[in-house]
Amino acid sequence: MRANFTQLYLHLVWATWDRLPLITPDIQKRIYGAIIQSCEQLACTVVVVGGIEDHVHFLVGIPPTLTVSDLIKNVKGSSSHRITHEAKPDTFFKWQGGYGAFTVSHENLEQVAKYVRNQATHHHQKPTIPTWALSPQ
Repeated sequence: MRANFTQLYLHLVWATWDRLPLITPDIQKRIYGAIIQSCEQLACTVVVVGGIEDHVHFLVGIPPTLTVSDLIKNVKGSSSHRITHEAKPDTFFKWQGGYGAFTVSHENLEQVAKYVRNQATHHHQKPTIPTWALSPQ
């Protein structure tokens, strides 16, 4: 191969502070917009963003020069800043410190994208069980 070729896709998940229902309908689009804008600035390709009131999922293609931790730091920071300084400056909003990051093959992109798009339906049918957030003690 004469040139580099990468297809690096991640399914990322993180929750609000103490899984409080902080992602209200009036700020949901602004949070998602901040996530998309931050990703674009980092040369990432957002496939889909979704979630419910206490956590967010997104599926993104990343360049090989970007670390997962730098992506998360930028995306969580910019979305939190937008809410606390622009959308609802007098309201508590904070993300938990942790996150889940899962690689996704090109062949499974649509399946994972559908899962992210259907978060509200998925969680309406099943209670939220944050197994990805649990750590061994």
